[in-house]
Amino acid sequence: MQPRILVVDDEQSMCELLETDLRLRKFDVASSTSASAALELSQQEDFDVVLTDLRMPGMSGTELCERITANRPDVPVVVMTAFGSMETAVAAIRAGAYDFVTKPIEMDLLGITLQRAVKHRQLQQQVRVLSQAVEQSHVFGDMIGSSPAMQRLYDQLSRLSETEASVLLCGESGTGKEVVARSVHANSPRKDGPFIAVNCAALPEALLESELFGHKKGAFTDAQQDRKGLFVQAEGGTLLLDEIGEMPLSVQPKLLRALEDNKVRPVGSDKETPFNVRLITATNRDLQSQVDEGAFREDLFYRINVIQLDLPPLRARGADILRLAQYFVEQFATQTNKAVHGICEPAAERLLAYSWPGNVRELRNVMERAVALTRFDTIAVDDLPEKIRDYHSTQVFIGGDDPEELVSLAEIERRYILHVLQTVGDNKSLAARILGLDRKTLYRKLQQYEASHAQ
Repeated sequence: MQPRILVVDDEQSMCELLETDLRLRKFDVASSTSASAALELSQQEDFDVVLTDLRMPGMSGTELCERITANRPDVPVVVMTAFGSMETAVAAIRAGAYDFVTKPIEMDLLGITLQRAVKHRQLQQQVRVLSQAVEQSHVFGDMIGSSPAMQRLYDQLSRLSETEASVLLCGESGTGKEVVARSVHANSPRKDGPFIAVNCAALPEALLESELFGHKKGAFTDAQQDRKGLFVQAEGGTLLLDEIGEMPLSVQPKLLRALEDNKVRPVGSDKETPFNVRLITATNRDLQSQVDEGAFREDLFYRINVIQLDLPPLRARGADILRLAQYFVEQFATQTNKAVHGICEPAAERLLAYSWPGNVRELRNVMERAVALTRFDTIAVDDLPEKIRDYHSTQVFIGGDDPEELVSLAEIERRYILHVLQTVGDNKSLAARILGLDRKTLYRKLQQYEASHAQ
């Protein structure tokens, strides 16, 4: 649609001149020789920009500018002033004008000024829509998003939060598993108790056991005093064991025993201490495959996997990418006191096209960088990393119209299976569910593909 411009000048000839020229520049133009009539028209119809003279009988252009910006702050006003009358131009800016041009009018310059004003209004509208979407997207706890994938997750979370069942959160790295765990805790009967999280991959085997179960003074060289483990520290609350798939096999039976008895035995002690916590575990690995390979105890897997939640990767969340990006822009702009308000359309298109292997964590990093580097009030394409600017989506190509390019059904199946595996981060259990195969069949096909590739 052509941008709508309202021209206001008490000289009819000037209105006609501007109308003729601006229509040639692809603007939809209406005009008025009365500021009062123009004010009324601006309240009845939607204009992208108001272009007004300053010196007019009755209501002046300055007063018109004040009235429009008060009633329609979303509509930018550009004022026309006589050459050399900078004092009146400054007064108009103070009254809320977006910009000014001097008479005699240079039509090329006016066209550029009006286009800038139109883009300014469009940006304000985009920011307002995204900000509203961000506010409305806080559907469950601190999570942002309203895509179908997130709506399904919210529904599951609302049903499980009131229970005491153990929860296993599965998803790629960076999908926000700890955020989900905190939301489950905050919406549960244990919300007034502590929430404690520990990364099982961040601690060596000896320290992990002590961290979880505690230790007695003198139990090992650095044990200078008794220490309560996290199970006891989280009494009455929730304990998150992140990266549970990285837990050493030697610690797994001790964890299983603690969960079954609701008691822990500190390292170096012969007494057990009872605890009352809700356990949430999280992993970015395929635990079922680890069980099949003997890398994770099957009995522990079933003990922690009472309710399993699969967190969607960012690339599967559609417009949530922009909602999250806008949220991060506002967050980092506030932190750095920079007047950055949104994301330009070409940059938004790049964000939507990118595959986000690092998920929400990567998006947060990208937007923090963009806010820090941008020289404008919106994030532009050049503010994004090169890998996002130049990203090209991969597709499963199965052949064109040339008979020489057509492939067999077996080859189509192979390409699609590998594409699904890549899309779900090599999670074979999830891939098998998507493909409608049992895991053994999927494993057999993958072995066949590896054998064919090796030949």
